[in-house]
Amino acid sequence: MDGLQRCFVLHRRPYSESSLILDVFSEEYGRVTLLSKGARSKRSNLKGALQPFTPLLLKWSGNGSMKTLRQAEAISLGLPLTGVNLYSAMYVNELIARVLASEIPFPELFHDYLQALTELAHNTNPEPALRRFELALLSAMGYGVDFLHCAGTGEPIDPTMTYRYREQKGFIASVRRDNLTF
Repeated sequence: MDGLQRCFVLHRRPYSESSLILDVFSEEYGRVTLLSKGARSKRSNLKGALQPFTPLLLKWSGNGSMKTLRQAEAISLGLPLTGVNLYSAMYVNELIARVLASEIPFPELFHDYLQALTELAHNTNPEPALRRFELALLSAMGYGVDFLHCAGTGEPIDPTMTYRYREQKGFIASVRRDNLTF
């Protein structure tokens, strides 16, 4: 790996007496697992920096599924998340940690993640930020939903018609109006 990478910590857990295992989301490498030796020791200058929702510049090395953290610096203070917005940001981290495979780059999704965290830090209603991120995640994984065109004809959605959603296809015009159409 060359140079410092923009990252966020998704999860961190203790390892041995003074180390941490970090699950991070990197702009250029995607989700990466790192071992941060000595990060929990009393003399460590990394102790406060390796927290979720803090923008970081990280450098690591190694082969295999777990890399060794070599250098870390906080770009700025952690984002001011509290209450339901903090839980919402934790939900976003959980989505990334559980859905994305390791070491597959998702640079566009990284920017969507940063945008979601910024919106959560500055808005009182978390729902719009969460829905935008969820749709971006689905799209990045190849499961994006086209809300603008009919899957059957390719024509733009007509607001005067009713549509039904078909799995693996999209929105299809429906002649029947029931609880499955809108």
